[in-house]
Amino acid sequence: MKPERTFTVRYTGDLSGIDGKPVGDLGQDILAQVPSIRWNFLADQQPRAGDPTYQDRLYSMEIKPEHVATANAIVTCRPYVRASAFSGGADGLLAIARAGIGYDKINLEACTANDVVVFNTPHGMTHATASAAMILILCLSRHLPLQLRMIRERRWDLQKEAVGDDLAGLTLSIIGLGRTGLELARLMQPFGMRLIAFSKHADPAKAAALNIELVGTLEEALRRADYVSLHGRLDDRTRGMIGAKELALLKPTANFVNVARGEMVDEPELVRVLREHRIAGAGLDVFEHEPLPPDSPLLQLDNVILTPHWLCSTRQAGRASITTLMNSVVSVARGMLPENILNPEVLDRPGFQRKLQRQREA
Repeated sequence: MKPERTFTVRYTGDLSGIDGKPVGDLGQDILAQVPSIRWNFLADQQPRAGDPTYQDRLYSMEIKPEHVATANAIVTCRPYVRASAFSGGADGLLAIARAGIGYDKINLEACTANDVVVFNTPHGMTHATASAAMILILCLSRHLPLQLRMIRERRWDLQKEAVGDDLAGLTLSIIGLGRTGLELARLMQPFGMRLIAFSKHADPAKAAALNIELVGTLEEALRRADYVSLHGRLDDRTRGMIGAKELALLKPTANFVNVARGEMVDEPELVRVLREHRIAGAGLDVFEHEPLPPDSPLLQLDNVILTPHWLCSTRQAGRASITTLMNSVVSVARGMLPENILNPEVLDRPGFQRKLQRQREA
């Protein structure tokens, strides 16, 4: 009887705790469906006790050739996957699984050229991300930063400055009307807001079903907004899409929310308009540089709510996402195609098909 070939799955080290155990649910129970699968962490990326610099390096780590050489599949969260990762070849690597939605840190062209399929979990975080935007909108409407300051500093004399707004009748402008934008619109229905959206790929029927008015330009969406919520993925088209010109269109009473990607906004310009109170406030879960540097001027502002790119994280969303992702890893280990492929061009490459066939014959 032919011995079963091992299929090695390597998680990036940012998914490990200091104790060497998984941070949260990484779906090992699903991998256990295939006896030939063995999993471990990329040890050189794991956090170590007493290392104060780890968090500073967390978002700049990258997959290296020695990682590629020892894996059949890599499950990655924060590290970059650059073309240099494949400088030693990728004969054994079949898949890269992105634990999340965004894939701007992954060089898809290099993966395709090395016969590696890339897939993600685009739907598991939809509700969690939309509800995070809703939370920020609600907190901004009631001046939560000032409310917290008042109670902690015993500044009850500031109550008159912390009078909030009901949302009914105000305009929420959603920039990017994909799944997350549509879910935010659904969640905001009970609050009686006017909903408008700018999105080049909006589905008019879905927008109409939620009473969303589609507007023709980004400028109109910003000019009319009392609240702006930014959605969509980071690419060459959306990078820096909200800059000085766009922020200048907002009302002085407007609030700006971003749970998408920090690089979609000119952060220094956003700081400037917030500092000068040219807009009322902002709620930000994402930043141009992560983790947010300790000297960031955002930390000195009293009209912002800041969360560490983690407001969207819930146990339920995490389980849904990891279930989808690990089921796809299992499919690949069995020589089948995964769901949510990001580089479909790889499917026509003979080298990839040979790798997949090898798994079918294992």
